[in-house]
Amino acid sequence: MKLLNTIGHLLLICFVWVLGTEPVHAQQFDLLLKGGHVISAKNKLDTKMDVAVTGGKIALVEKDIDVKKAKQVIDVSGMYVTPGIIDMHVHVFNGTDVDSYIANGLTSLPPDGFTFRAGVTTVVDAGSSGWRNFRQFKKQTIDKAETRVLAFLNIVGTGMYGRFEEQDTSDMNPQQAAYMIKKLYPKIIVGIKAAHYWGGFTQVDKAVEAGNLANVPVMVDFGEHDPPNSIESLFMQHLRPGDIFTHTFSYGPKGRETVVDENGKVKPFIFKAQERGIIFDVGHGGGAFSWRQAVPAARQGFWPNVISTDLHAESMNGGMKDLSNVMSKFLALGMPLKDVILRTTWNPAQVIKREDLGNLDTGSDADIAVFSLRQGNFGFLDIRKTTFKGTQKLEAELTIRAGKIVWDLNGISAPGWEEELKNNK
Repeated sequence: MKLLNTIGHLLLICFVWVLGTEPVHAQQFDLLLKGGHVISAKNKLDTKMDVAVTGGKIALVEKDIDVKKAKQVIDVSGMYVTPGIIDMHVHVFNGTDVDSYIANGLTSLPPDGFTFRAGVTTVVDAGSSGWRNFRQFKKQTIDKAETRVLAFLNIVGTGMYGRFEEQDTSDMNPQQAAYMIKKLYPKIIVGIKAAHYWGGFTQVDKAVEAGNLANVPVMVDFGEHDPPNSIESLFMQHLRPGDIFTHTFSYGPKGRETVVDENGKVKPFIFKAQERGIIFDVGHGGGAFSWRQAVPAARQGFWPNVISTDLHAESMNGGMKDLSNVMSKFLALGMPLKDVILRTTWNPAQVIKREDLGNLDTGSDADIAVFSLRQGNFGFLDIRKTTFKGTQKLEAELTIRAGKIVWDLNGISAPGWEEELKNNK
């Protein structure tokens, strides 16, 4: 018995000695992205860093995190790691009403099929629904999507059901729209949308009234009146600092004033409007991005505040394709990569007053995009089927939403099939 006690005491001493001299590597991280170049404007990061994820949250962003502390390690060397991309202008109120244009119609798209493959983890639906049908949109799309879906609420109660319905001033109700935002869905509805109006400034003014009541920004798709309404008046007299002008580089349709004049010069009041705080959004779409506007604007130093797609069924197979393609267009125009990422992460997060998004803060949702930057000869189409050449193209390698891998282009997060076969023997 005495011998057994002695042996036990010696074992205890050895155990304590081992613990005291050899650190125990607890696997405290679920996932570790190793060796990538991190770009995050809010966090002032533009360098090689590792990113660790635990419990669906960002756990640590630091150089040389010990791989022994992670359950899964993904080598992203040579790639760019960014906050999850935010597409601030999409149409995802997908439905089966064949009489509708976008609201619960076939032109809108189910979000998850078109987001993760471009590094997008958050989208903002741009006014597909109004206060009358937002709850249907929430029930059948927002609540079911893995993508985070936020929304601008259309000032028209029926949303984008059709062009005729969008002219109904009696259905433009600032009080009802503001009530739905403030009292019912303040975490989901982030703004008001005015679009496709054939008259003067009535729709815009009602949208701004709702924006004031709910303390949210207004996005305006402006320009279906012949002769065109003045965008200078729109920027300087009707919109507030923080309100958004979308389809910035549109050339047409008839009735829309352009930001670049027929001599290829950016109109001087455009710079003044941006200085005033008007937000210029790309909103590429199927008919709202022209090289004859974007190229001279870039060469004269006028850049949009936010890069977005205007994703819908009529834009995805044309010049727009997806947000990574639109981002690549701005690389081709000469915008530095860090500024492209800024305009698809931290800038839109601030515009919609969701500063919990678009960053890699410790404790924030682990929404992360990993991109390869391909080098080569690429052609980028606009909506007029003209091409601009570029030498760089972003490609989404990996997308993580709330800590879960939701897109893996080349299987960098998965074991080889031989390893899987060996482990199952």
